[in-house]
Amino acid sequence: MTLDEYILEHIDPESDYLKALYRATHVKLLRPRMASGHLQGRMLKMFVEMIRPQNILEIGTYSGYSALCLAEGLKEGGMLHTFEINDEQEDFTRPWLEGSPWADKITFHIGDALELVPQMGVQFDLAFVDGDKRRYIDYYEMVLEHLNPGGYIIADNTLWDGHVLETDTHYTDRQTLGIKAFNDLVTKDTRVEKVILPLRDGLTIIRKKEI
Repeated sequence: MTLDEYILEHIDPESDYLKALYRATHVKLLRPRMASGHLQGRMLKMFVEMIRPQNILEIGTYSGYSALCLAEGLKEGGMLHTFEINDEQEDFTRPWLEGSPWADKITFHIGDALELVPQMGVQFDLAFVDGDKRRYIDYYEMVLEHLNPGGYIIADNTLWDGHVLETDTHYTDRQTLGIKAFNDLVTKDTRVEKVILPLRDGLTIIRKKEI
């Protein structure tokens, strides 16, 4: 037994619905590794239960696994707004979201969150950022403007499979450069508190200061 297997045997199980979605993601979609999966999904649900947000923003829906876990943790009356920029993803993802037990807590948007969120007039208590790594700084600044004081941002993939340690920028791809620039910016940003968790591909937990 591996350590990962041991962990999964000693945490809350994922629902049959989430298992089916995860399986369908691997069978029908390219890059299924992008789906959050069992461990990260249970952690996202618990973060929501701890923070108790009224409104959640997600940037990067993909197959909908993380969206369902976030919505699962929402209290009654809470709402998740999840954005997917790739319109080719809609035919797969929308039925899974709308057919889920948490459909009434999810609004699924197709389009660029950078353009659409500022038009909504909604303030958020929690944001999960898992979109284009090259645009993480843009997402971050936009989200901060629409995040309530004391609110949280969870940024995914911030260790980027260890590529953040690469020092030769001549051979480094733009996504790695984007993640590294984002990490460096957040480190120096006095508007927030931050910590990186080495879970899967790295999760940065960011809290907007109340002052």
